[in-house]
Amino acid sequence: MRIVIAGGHGQIALRLERLLAARGDVPAGIVRRPEQADDLREAGAEPIVCDLESASVEEVAAHLEGADAAVFAAGAGPGSGAARKDTVDRDAAILFADAAERAGVRRFVIVSSMGADPEHRGDEVFDVYLRAKGEADAHVRAHKSLDWTILRPGALTNDAGRGLVRLEAHTGRGAIPRDDVAAVLAELIETPATAGLVLELTGGSTPVSVAVKSVAGN
Repeated sequence: MRIVIAGGHGQIALRLERLLAARGDVPAGIVRRPEQADDLREAGAEPIVCDLESASVEEVAAHLEGADAAVFAAGAGPGSGAARKDTVDRDAAILFADAAERAGVRRFVIVSSMGADPEHRGDEVFDVYLRAKGEADAHVRAHKSLDWTILRPGALTNDAGRGLVRLEAHTGRGAIPRDDVAAVLAELIETPATAGLVLELTGGSTPVSVAVKSVAGN
């Protein structure tokens, strides 16, 4: 499978690219800065230099042509202000979903956040972030031509992955290593039976593949 990942230089995305390349898929990562390209190549991914904050739907769709799946894993990052929560976490996600639809890519997975809600109130940066994520999720859910899955991890850590998770519609708060988020994404991409699901993810006691098959069977 050819899989195009938005936010290709992100911590989750690089982990995902390594997993996909190791199993024989062909990952490609969209990055803003040319100097990030070598890191993607080392991860086994093709770098695509494209700024999702300024690109058009047509430009992004051209990069998605022929892909079997698209993953939105971009984020403005914890050090960014409220404005970039809207331009990256919301607007870039909306752009990427629209571009996937235009390019005819049906399988679409988006990394959201636990607590994402378009009606979330508050003026702090994290409030803006949760609202932006919620608005992006709502836009993705409205795409009838996309086989979308929305993944909402809990608090992200850099602990070594355990391969044991809790993946449900509602898990409650909890932490999850980025390694395990990437592993779940890799499974979700090739499990189209999870289309139409919004899933929360924390550390747990169920092996990743079993957890994904379990929600796919519900």
